[in-house]
Amino acid sequence: MPTFYLFYTNFNDMQNEIWYDHFIQLLHAKYPKKSHLTQALMDLLFIEREAAYRRLSKTVAFSIHEIVKIASTWNISLDEITGLQSGKVSFQMQQMNYLDPSEDELKLLQQIIQDIGYLKDVPDVEFMDICNKLPRQLLAGYEYLNQFYLFKWRYQYGNEKEVTPFSQTLISEEKRQLTADYNQAIKHVPNSSFIWDSMIFGYLINDIRYFYSIYLISDEDKKLIKKDLYALLDYLLEIANKGYYPETHNKVNFYISQLNVDTNYSYVFTPEANICFVHVFEKYEIHTFNPEMVANFKSWMQLKKRTSTQISEVDEKSRIEFFTRQRQLVDGL
Repeated sequence: MPTFYLFYTNFNDMQNEIWYDHFIQLLHAKYPKKSHLTQALMDLLFIEREAAYRRLSKTVAFSIHEIVKIASTWNISLDEITGLQSGKVSFQMQQMNYLDPSEDELKLLQQIIQDIGYLKDVPDVEFMDICNKLPRQLLAGYEYLNQFYLFKWRYQYGNEKEVTPFSQTLISEEKRQLTADYNQAIKHVPNSSFIWDSMIFGYLINDIRYFYSIYLISDEDKKLIKKDLYALLDYLLEIANKGYYPETHNKVNFYISQLNVDTNYSYVFTPEANICFVHVFEKYEIHTFNPEMVANFKSWMQLKKRTSTQISEVDEKSRIEFFTRQRQLVDGL
């Protein structure tokens, strides 16, 4: 904080208008619709609508504490705020206790869902995910699969002395509701694409077998997870046949990679605001809004289609073969 304050003071003396104008532009890039940006500032800074208007019109300046809070909550780097180019790309990570989120973490999750909701009004938005594990966008509607990933995350990164079995991995009602809200919001994104590792279900089945072998998943637990897996496969096949979410008719493309995928990567690309993610530590991700990095990310991920087979709508033979193999894997669980 002292370093940031010193920088802010010196920079303010030298060229206040330049960096402050850039900061305001950055806020508008995060929320292209003025009404959305105003509401987000009201919620974050606990200010009235008129006070938010005055700050955005530069009639009143954001205080240093408000700038720090905005930067911290919205994960904005110092390079982005000032518009200076250091030649480095800063990725950031927001840690989260998904099983017992704090009040601030709940607000952040609500804000993420709200931000996704804005995308339904952006016809040119594009979401893409390359993955070797099932992404949360597709898991959100399945209680026991969601519980399994939370259980696995807790087992690997929970820093707990005693191991908690799957059946005792309890999810709060607030978190359940947020997951349901996310499940609804994500289906309103106008255009989504997924490239899967060909072994995506195999990796998951192996994980379930491991925890079953060390008695952290019971026979009854396994049946519940298995039921969700069949339901998910049925749903994904329906999407693949139609090429869209059945609930919203928003476009969805499925591809199968012929090369191994080492982790999950994703980006959200709109005409005005873009972000890319590298998914790490099971439930976290590092991300950046850096325009050059996002453009490279988009290019790299689009190139991945060269070694992938589209199975949504087209190539019925490959689609049937893929889903038949996945169902056989679940049969053997």
